[in-house]
Amino acid sequence: MRDGHPRTRAELIQLTGLARSTVGTRVDALLSTGLLSPSRESVSTGGRPPVRFVFNRGAGLVLAADIGATHATVALTDLGARVLVEQIEPVEITRGPSAVLDWLVDTCAQLLLEVGRPRSDLVGVGIGLPGPVEHSTGRPTNPPIMPGWDGFDVPGHVTRALGAPAVPVLVDNDVNIMALGEHATVYPEVQHLLFVKVATGIGAGIISGGTLNRGAAGAAGDLGHIQAPSGHDVACRCGNVGCLEAIASGPAIAARLRQQGHDVSGTADVIDLVRSGSLAATAEVRQAGREIGEVLAACVSLLNPSVVVIGGQLARASEPLLAGVREVVYGRSLPLATGSLQIVVSQTGRQAGVVGAATMLVQHVMSPDEVDARLAAASSP
Repeated sequence: MRDGHPRTRAELIQLTGLARSTVGTRVDALLSTGLLSPSRESVSTGGRPPVRFVFNRGAGLVLAADIGATHATVALTDLGARVLVEQIEPVEITRGPSAVLDWLVDTCAQLLLEVGRPRSDLVGVGIGLPGPVEHSTGRPTNPPIMPGWDGFDVPGHVTRALGAPAVPVLVDNDVNIMALGEHATVYPEVQHLLFVKVATGIGAGIISGGTLNRGAAGAAGDLGHIQAPSGHDVACRCGNVGCLEAIASGPAIAARLRQQGHDVSGTADVIDLVRSGSLAATAEVRQAGREIGEVLAACVSLLNPSVVVIGGQLARASEPLLAGVREVVYGRSLPLATGSLQIVVSQTGRQAGVVGAATMLVQHVMSPDEVDARLAAASSP
């Protein structure tokens, strides 16, 4: 029912192959918890039209957070991952986990007041962080730009701060949740998609067979720390040399432009220069696209996605960046892999992270086991 199409009991019997009594009992239970509601759409074939039911996206709220290196977006969404209200603020991840997560919980309270809903309507929290995360525990693992976060119990801290022990808190890498958001919102029928974030860092989220591939330890998609062909001895903040991130990220481009005499302090200034028509900035961004394309060409040959989505802050300078990526990927990968390959800019834009965080949480709370537990709790005295 989560696809949004209203259906009658008879249609559900036909679709599921279950007995009429089973479908009737399940529909009644879902109606009683508010997860289903009667739809206004009904078609009569003579006599009284049958009642149609629809998934009630407003039956709960999700707190979704996309926390980056220097900024964070926090939103409340419905159970369809539709953003109801959001807040974007400068937040330094280097402030440490307690300060950042306490800010998140305070922001949640403000947003609940804004939409006029009680905290009891909150069904869960989804969080994206700018570093490797062990998804099963929600603990960051040796994140290079997050001092004090290594091994920190993010779900436990948020649960205690919320005062809601029954509310699940899920945490993942920020690029993984962006991939989930783009896939769910824009490309739900695509089975193989690669989402590449280009901002302060560079990373990838891999959708394979329609599901997110996190890898054995949650490290899949660490694109920025693959050695770039032209990286040579450029030092990376991870401690290695020659990483793609060290030569093609926003800060790397800004550093080269400063060497050329331009007044730039970060990625936002690079984007402003590109939009103002700066030939130097445009050339640097296009070259960064080529560098990313060199690594992506190998990924395309290995994973054979049908869509490569470029997102993140630097994607706002999309034309030269995409041109550089396409130039190399289409030129280097075999025609079988690129014949129908789309390389496009993200359509979810800055909301990709919060939509993905909400999608991650909704997929969990709407899983069969979780729905069964919710129905059992609702029916218990």
